[in-house]
Amino acid sequence: MRTTSKWLSLTVLVIAEAVGMNLWFTSAAVLPDMARETALPADRQALLSSAVQAGFVLGALGLAITGLADRFDPRRVFCISALAAAVVNLVLLLPPLGSDLAVAGRFLTGALLAGVYPVGMKLAVGWGLKDRGFLVGLLVGGLTLGKSLPYLAAFLGGTDWRLAILAASLLAALGGLLVLMVGLGPHHATAPRFRPSAIGLAWKDSRIRRAYIGYLGHMWELYALWAWVAAAAGASYMARLEPAAAESLAKLTAFLAIALGGLVCVLAGRLADRFGKAEVAITALAISGSAALLSALAFGGPVWLSFLLFLIWGLAVIPDSAQFSALVADYAPPQLAGSLLAFQTALGFGLTIVTVQVTPLLANAVGWPATLALMAIGPIIGLVAMRPLCGRPSR
Repeated sequence: MRTTSKWLSLTVLVIAEAVGMNLWFTSAAVLPDMARETALPADRQALLSSAVQAGFVLGALGLAITGLADRFDPRRVFCISALAAAVVNLVLLLPPLGSDLAVAGRFLTGALLAGVYPVGMKLAVGWGLKDRGFLVGLLVGGLTLGKSLPYLAAFLGGTDWRLAILAASLLAALGGLLVLMVGLGPHHATAPRFRPSAIGLAWKDSRIRRAYIGYLGHMWELYALWAWVAAAAGASYMARLEPAAAESLAKLTAFLAIALGGLVCVLAGRLADRFGKAEVAITALAISGSAALLSALAFGGPVWLSFLLFLIWGLAVIPDSAQFSALVADYAPPQLAGSLLAFQTALGFGLTIVTVQVTPLLANAVGWPATLALMAIGPIIGLVAMRPLCGRPSR
């Protein structure tokens, strides 16, 4: 009975996480259509995407410091956050498009999503100890799939971008209601609040420091790719296709690149529990870094080749994410684990504020091939940092 309850709860949780997190790239998915309707400069387009990252950093730190998910039922925190984010997302529909109000709405959406992603993680790990690598991978797979949904909606909706935004809000609201059906696992416990003293340990303990550097290398490319893969792919395809066909295929490319990566997270979690979290993380970093360089070299070439490379990159760019967090949790003293994870998340998403904002500006300045190649810097640094952790017990 407990096993059935466990997997039923986890299934519902993953669905709720997926549809709740679909709000993340709502603006990025419809930017080409919005830009056609009203002139949006590149920096304003980037701001609509990077504002979500900034809001999430502030929301995650606020959640960690106040302990809201511990003081109240985490399912209710998740529900309220998802419902509120669904409403705020509709600000994108208000004229003028891309206004300061829209940017503020994206910032608030990101802050509210901090009540969805980390809280969902807390609910997931409460269902297991020995299989936590798999459980975390399962949830990261769900949220990754959710982040791909706006691109699918944009692809199916064609140029009617308003329908995509409405659909995203409805799905997020559904996720908020679904999570109320999730049970609390037998290992559910109160997580320690943020302790500033943990910051020193993040540097002093070489294992934690290496896991942090690996995570930052991973985050260097992750959200820059997710936010701008449609734009990069579209620019590449236009060398061989008509603009309308190239743009439509680019939306499909973005959906598949992100969604397929989510499916690989589940397998990566199983492999990490069996062969080692560091080993899985390094493998993913090596493949994603190689895919970044190859995508740059193939840019503007055969459409099928660029399409394939973007998919491979999407497959490899996310499976290591859960394992960096799991490694920090393994290496950290139990009383500091929550603070170290919160600090890790804040650093990683803080970095993405810069990378998401700078990527389109850099592409305008030096071109997409050079920009894609520069994304490989993060995986290379992360791989070098993580290599000594291979073969070492994480507990």
